[in-house]
Amino acid sequence: MTTTADTTAQRRASVEDLVLEHLPLARSVAAHYRNRGEPYDDLVQVAYLGLVKAAQRFDPDTGHRFAAYAAPTITGEVRRHFRDHGWNVRPPRRLQELRARLLAEDADTPEEVLAQRLDATVAEVRAARQASNAYSAVSLDAAHGPEDVPLCELLADDADDTAAVDDALTLRRITAGLDERERRILHLRFYREATQSEIAAEIGVSQMQVSRLLAALLHRLRDQLGDQMPVRDSGDTLERGRSGLLAAEPAWSRIPSSSSTSTSWAA
Repeated sequence: MTTTADTTAQRRASVEDLVLEHLPLARSVAAHYRNRGEPYDDLVQVAYLGLVKAAQRFDPDTGHRFAAYAAPTITGEVRRHFRDHGWNVRPPRRLQELRARLLAEDADTPEEVLAQRLDATVAEVRAARQASNAYSAVSLDAAHGPEDVPLCELLADDADDTAAVDDALTLRRITAGLDERERRILHLRFYREATQSEIAAEIGVSQMQVSRLLAALLHRLRDQLGDQMPVRDSGDTLERGRSGLLAAEPAWSRIPSSSSTSTSWAA
């Protein structure tokens, strides 16, 4: 007889398995948003949080693949982090620091007085005040458009898999011209997360040949993506300009990371 405790334990184990299996997917989402002003380790933690949420909400009985279900949730979590904590346009650090100090001052204080008090020029005080416009602070309840629809109602749902369908079609298109060996190389590199040496042993060529084959493959994929940002293989990371490819299968589109950051989850 299955008890409630047994069911809870099984559910927790299922969530843990999904999270552990898809950590590379979460890191890949974080990697896509690196170098945008937020620490990469913070982005990884936020992506892990999104992964845990997706694992807790996922219903395997729907027949959907977890990777396609989880990627929009993870991406949404990272984007919310930027919305709540990041700069849309990142000003110089000195202006950021000056802006923070200005927040503690009376808004009616003359700029000349503020400049003297804060050891800055009048021009810097003005620039720091203008920099506030670069910081995102828009309420999701704010009315938008001629019909005053709340902004939150215009945002896509995390579970919306329209992007995943589009991504799958894109992947199918750009990989249609690959031969069996090329597909095998991509599968080993980005799904099995094999090293170039391991791939070389698997397909019977040298590590140098694998390196050249990967470079050529990724350049071809970049060219087929047209005016989207380039694809490139750099050590253990695959960086793509099109974030949506993260959600699509095959799973070799996931990006492995050298980050050793760990995570935890709740039942």
